[in-house]
Amino acid sequence: MQPYIMNSMELSKNYLPATVEEKWYQQWMDKGYFRSKPDGRQPFTVVIPPPNVTGVLHLGHTLNETVQDILVRRARMSGFNACWVPGSDHASIATEAKVVNMLKQEKGIEKSQLTREEFLKYAFEWKDKYGDIIYHQIKKLGCSCDWDRVTFTMDDHYYKAVITVFIDLYKKGVIYRGARMINWDPKAKTALSDEEVEYKDLQGKLYHVKYAITDANGTPTGEYITIATQRPETIMGDTAICVNPEDERYAHLKGHFATVPLVNRRVPVIFDTYVDKEFGTGALKVTPAHDINDYNLGLKHNLEIVDTLNDDGTLSAAAVVFVGEDRFVARKKVVAALAEEGLLVKEQEYTTRLGYSQRNPDTVVEPRISTQWFVKMAEMAKPALDAVVNGDVKIHPGDRFLATYKYWMENVKDWCISRQLWWGQQIPAWYAPDGSFEVAATAAEAVQQFAARSITITAAELTQDQDCLDTWFSSWLWPMEVFNGISQPNNEDINYYYPTSVLVTGQDIIFFWVARMIMAGLEFKEVKPFSDVYFTGMVRDKQGRKMSKQLGNSPDLLELIHAYGADAVRFGIMISSPAGNDLLYDDSSCEQGRNFCNKIWNALKLVKMWEQRQEDDSATNAAADNFAVKWFESRLNEVQLEVASLHKDFRLSEGLKAIYSLVWDDFCSWYLEWAKPGFEQPIPASIYRKTVYFFEQLMQLLHPYMPFITEEIYQQLTTRAEDDSLMMKQFTTPQAPVHATLLEGLLAKEVISSIRDARNKHQIKPKDPIVLHIETKHDNAFKQIEGMLAKQVNAKAIHYVQEPVPGCITLVIQKDKFYLGTETALDTTAQKAALTKDLEYLKGFLVSVEKKLSNERFVQNAKAEAVDAERQKKADAEAKIAVIEESLKSL
Repeated sequence: MQPYIMNSMELSKNYLPATVEEKWYQQWMDKGYFRSKPDGRQPFTVVIPPPNVTGVLHLGHTLNETVQDILVRRARMSGFNACWVPGSDHASIATEAKVVNMLKQEKGIEKSQLTREEFLKYAFEWKDKYGDIIYHQIKKLGCSCDWDRVTFTMDDHYYKAVITVFIDLYKKGVIYRGARMINWDPKAKTALSDEEVEYKDLQGKLYHVKYAITDANGTPTGEYITIATQRPETIMGDTAICVNPEDERYAHLKGHFATVPLVNRRVPVIFDTYVDKEFGTGALKVTPAHDINDYNLGLKHNLEIVDTLNDDGTLSAAAVVFVGEDRFVARKKVVAALAEEGLLVKEQEYTTRLGYSQRNPDTVVEPRISTQWFVKMAEMAKPALDAVVNGDVKIHPGDRFLATYKYWMENVKDWCISRQLWWGQQIPAWYAPDGSFEVAATAAEAVQQFAARSITITAAELTQDQDCLDTWFSSWLWPMEVFNGISQPNNEDINYYYPTSVLVTGQDIIFFWVARMIMAGLEFKEVKPFSDVYFTGMVRDKQGRKMSKQLGNSPDLLELIHAYGADAVRFGIMISSPAGNDLLYDDSSCEQGRNFCNKIWNALKLVKMWEQRQEDDSATNAAADNFAVKWFESRLNEVQLEVASLHKDFRLSEGLKAIYSLVWDDFCSWYLEWAKPGFEQPIPASIYRKTVYFFEQLMQLLHPYMPFITEEIYQQLTTRAEDDSLMMKQFTTPQAPVHATLLEGLLAKEVISSIRDARNKHQIKPKDPIVLHIETKHDNAFKQIEGMLAKQVNAKAIHYVQEPVPGCITLVIQKDKFYLGTETALDTTAQKAALTKDLEYLKGFLVSVEKKLSNERFVQNAKAEAVDAERQKKADAEAKIAVIEESLKSL
């Protein structure tokens, strides 16, 4: 493939991203630049947080993938063997729901009509049809993933790895099966882990209900006890009333019973200090099947368990009344029935917290007793906590998220890993007809294990557990199994690429995924899975709301790319996203990125025009003594060092801001202006070559953030060899900047801006020359920039003076005075007014500084640097006041 060259005369008016992006991404792919193989270089490994196979990239993903690409591209350009592994997660709950809906709507088939094998066939067909959509979006964004390494958490090798890990942990006694109170999603009809429940503060109601009291013989006493409940639909599952033994109001009820309304069940009145005497009525209905605290009370007091809910959230036969009704419909009917029987005392507004399913955000989670599979977490959590606390795994920004990580790990609970679904890795437990079981990879292995226990059974007699494993139980192996580290231990890839370098992820899955990956890595590889964790912030809209499909406030990524270009979108989301902080997204940031692209494009067109008008200066080498060249070289080195330091600290947004300022302000607005030749004059070839070199360096610095336009401009600047690609160009070590030159550059920018402002105020046309007189004690600094200064302000002469020059416009810049003379007499009225205004401001400023310095508390308690800074402000203000007063006298 020939390098892409466009004649400068053919450059479009504005940068057109669509054709550029498609062209370069395809060329990078064709050249194999994204591929990685183990070699002698140091690896830089990143594994993509696998997005759900059901999804499309939202702005949170966009930020995440952009950050990863910036890190990977910069590492690749810094000599590392960069390997970025893409992939997706099978997302058991979400995907199964999608497939079930598809079957119902498109084929008229219910899941219950299918065998597991038939359902999985449809699920894989669905995945093959929709699963690559997100990869297309990642490519459109410009991400340099190794597409030969795409991994899916239901790939054969990955499936094998998950089963291997389950069996290993079971044999170690870390995984166990038992009946526990778990979180139940009635819509998905599956168990959830504690971390998959999201709590919301809501306005609810407390219903005060009367229960009739009977004595030990069952004789009504004529007395009632009132309880307060948020969930009257669970009354039919009550198996006790509990009061505090220290509550004198109820002491006489010892040995008595209460009658459960609607179902007339006789239940004991029990006593336990768990009950808060001050809350509600001080009496608690105990429903062991539907509340974790009630469940624990039930175990303690040996209470009956009555489960009144079906797995879909309707009332079961055990409820006796309103059987088959949805739980919330039943709530209304129970309240009405209680009122009709005169048992409803009152309804009270009440602020409460309800748990919702993370996978089905509109579904209220039900506590439910169920036999499930669990992982003991406490023992695995300790080394994972130590790894972060001792800095072996570094969290960025650590000051914010380290405490969150510690809290989770120090309060960890056993992990419910079984899900009542078919889409996922099926639990490798094999049951005999009597309910006994063996955990094994195959039925044949289970038969052998039964035989070892002297139990004779055939494979045909065994039934495999119908549940599948929690999706997170597969994704916690991600950094290892993308390199076949579990299924093929000690292969070349896992030994070379693991542990990975950086994990980039969202703060909301710090425990779901990050902590569990650290646990798994330490358990199965005995080494951390990554060295650094970079947490991106939450992307919110202008009103501060989290982006969501429900609110409809999340823009479509492909539409954004179509409107602004991928580079502009990357710029827009990175310029406003400091590490770990939430960012308020606004389309204006993408517009800023598009404007930036056009600014760079216009700079390219200017430089390409200079290419046609060079003159040989090999004898003099004008660039060697050119102030603009020397200043920008120092400025470029300064920013290169700054960006390297910022990247080391994962301050990527600040790095982009530094580059943006360097390109837009220093290069486009100042350097090109200072370096350009006069009207229709040629440019010295040495200065032109330096300008092209600077442009290349800038594009290399910017490339990880905005890969497409930088590659395009790099190729446009000069004819290149076929394999000369910016994305593979290696960074060189920047030189230390020349401090004096940087200061002279700052001085030049301030002086030129001030003189141009003065010319505009006094309506001196740009073509009309001036004579510039400078009164300064540092004339050497001005002599360094004299020629360039004269050209920039159109001064036909520059003189150095020791006293005011009458009849001129007077400027005070820092501690120096400038007198602008013209060929025509000047009206000094406006100048006097401006100087007087400046004088009044400075005198007021001086008073405020003196007031601060006269405050003994400030002088004694403030840091020495802060006090010195205020004293310097005072001295500067006094010097400027003296200069302005002297200038006013001369006028």
